[in-house]
Amino acid sequence: QVQLTESGGGLVQAGGSLRLSCAASGSILRINDMNWYRQAPGKQRELVATITADGSLKYADSVKGRFTISRDNAKNTMYLQMNSLKPEDTAVFYCNADVRVLRGYNRNYWGQGTQVTVSA
Repeated sequence: QVQLTESGGGLVQAGGSLRLSCAASGSILRINDMNWYRQAPGKQRELVATITADGSLKYADSVKGRFTISRDNAKNTMYLQMNSLKPEDTAVFYCNADVRVLRGYNRNYWGQGTQVTVSA
């Protein structure tokens, strides 16, 4: 089993910053792509950012230039630095990862989510 645990959410004023973390633990052989998703009230879950195992990055247009995704492979941890936050960034942010487990197969995992609220 693999667990993804997010932290770092909270309440911040517009223009402020937050840093989310996602720590993976359990029967991990290797972590492939890691992603941050978010889901705002009444909306579908959307992909925010992706970081591949070799460090390639992708961002949703709505967060380009404001958010930075990174990972520390030694710690099995992913981060999302969020700057210049806007009220429309308010959502539950979820960590997602494609993991090669010790038994040798790949499986996709989700964290429990962390709330980010940006006040105007």
